[in-house]
Amino acid sequence: MDAWCRCLLIGWLLAANGCSYYRNLNDRQRLETGYTLVLPGIDGSSFVNSNMAQGLQDAGLPTAIEVHDWTTGHFLMFPVHLRHSERNRRQAQLLAQKITDYQDRYPGRPVHLVGHSGGGAMIIWVLEALPEDRSITSATLLAPAISPQYNLATALSRTANGIWNYHSPLDAILLVAGTTLAGTVDGRHTPSAGAYGFDRPPDLTPRQARLYDQGLHQVPYHWTMLAQGHYGGHLGPTWAAFTREVVAPQLLELE
Repeated sequence: MDAWCRCLLIGWLLAANGCSYYRNLNDRQRLETGYTLVLPGIDGSSFVNSNMAQGLQDAGLPTAIEVHDWTTGHFLMFPVHLRHSERNRRQAQLLAQKITDYQDRYPGRPVHLVGHSGGGAMIIWVLEALPEDRSITSATLLAPAISPQYNLATALSRTANGIWNYHSPLDAILLVAGTTLAGTVDGRHTPSAGAYGFDRPPDLTPRQARLYDQGLHQVPYHWTMLAQGHYGGHLGPTWAAFTREVVAPQLLELE
C-alpha cells in the first residue's frame, strides 16, 4: 500500500507541474446546450482532471463542463475512495440525482460523463443508479479502475450511444500491479479494465448481448496517441491534448 501511495502521489505531482485549476463552465447558456460531468480519480480534484476539462473546453464542446469531486476532498483518504463501496454507491446515487434534476430542467439536451481511473469506475455505478426510464448520451472511461469481469449490461442500458473505454496494458504500475494488490473500486484484486479492457460475461441474455455488441466501444492504446501526450501510462489520457483531440471530437459527433 505504501508503494501504491507513493506512485499515485508522484503521478499527481507530475500532472500538477505547470498546470492551473479549471473553472467550471456551467452558465445558463451552456446548460441550455447540454451537460458534461468530469469525474476525477481517487486523488480527487487536482490538476489532472482540470487538464481533462480544459481539453474539452479548448475543443469547443458547447455544453456546460463541470468537474465533480465525488471523493472526500482529502488526497490522503485515497484508500477510502478506492475501496469504501458503501460510500461510493451513495455518491453515485447523488450524482444520478444531479443528472435527473438537470434533465428535468433541460429535457432533451445531451448529457455526457467522462471519468478517469476511479472516476471511470464511478461512472458505471452512476449509470446503474439512474432510473430505468432515464439515460445519458454517452459515457467515456479513461483508464477505469474497475474489474474487467464487471457486468456492464445495466450501465449500457442507461446510455443512448454507449460506453467508450480507453485502456492501456502499459498502465502497469497502477492498473495492473496496483489494483491486483490494493483492489479495484468494485473490490476485485485483479488487473483492471483500464489496462486490458472489459471481458464479455459468458451468461448474457440475448438483450444484454445486444447491449454489449452495440454499446461497448473499447479503444486500446496505440502508439499514435503519443502525439496527444498519451505515453500509455495512467496519466496519459488525462492530458488536455488527449481530451481535446480524441475525446471531445467523439462527444461532438453525438451532439
